Amino acid sequence: MAKKKNRRAANGYQLPPHVERARQAASRAAGWKPGPKPPQRRVILAGFGMSLLCLGMTAAFWFPAHALAEDLRSRGVTSAATVVGIDNKPQYVKVRLVSGPRTGDEVEFSDYAGMYPDVHRDEAMIVTYDPQQPSRVLSRDWVEDPPANLPAYGTAALTLLCLSLTTTAVIRRLRILRRSGPGVQPGSSAERSDGQPCAPRTAAATDREA
Repeated sequence: MAKKKNRRAANGYQLPPHVERARQAASRAAGWKPGPKPPQRRVILAGFGMSLLCLGMTAAFWFPAHALAEDLRSRGVTSAATVVGIDNKPQYVKVRLVSGPRTGDEVEFSDYAGMYPDVHRDEAMIVTYDPQQPSRVLSRDWVEDPPANLPAYGTAALTLLCLSLTTTAVIRRLRILRRSGPGVQPGSSAERSDGQPCAPRTAAATDREA
């Protein structure tokens, strides 16, 4: 008489261990959501580069103009002058000295941070020039009370803006990298029975092994 084969109860069936591990890995991968991307290094480097560029422009607008006004205030010669030439392409102002040791000389104004006084042809004005270099000349009003250095102020504001945005990007990058850590994306790899990571299984391989 043939022995009857033992049949497993329908509710007692268990998946093989490797299939169960693959199912759990797939479940974790399905629930995993990618975190925010940290700002790229090239973006941060570009921000620092823009900050340095704006800082250099601020220095170029501020220091030469400030030094010119200080020099003319300390050793400049004041003279009456008449405007004989104005041009905006490129911009310049030319005056003829009508008093002092250089009477009759025509000189072009030095720019103050790229700015020139708003004058008209044949207008009389008082100027202060460097006796050793008459081309270094400004109106006396600008020597005694220099105008607001708007180009320097504008580039300084851009410097602060670029630097603050770059600093924010650096802090955000560090926080994201610290939060994510060196961990592996869930579901990206399975583990062998000895605890060592192995390559992820494909669906076809899992079906064959089942």
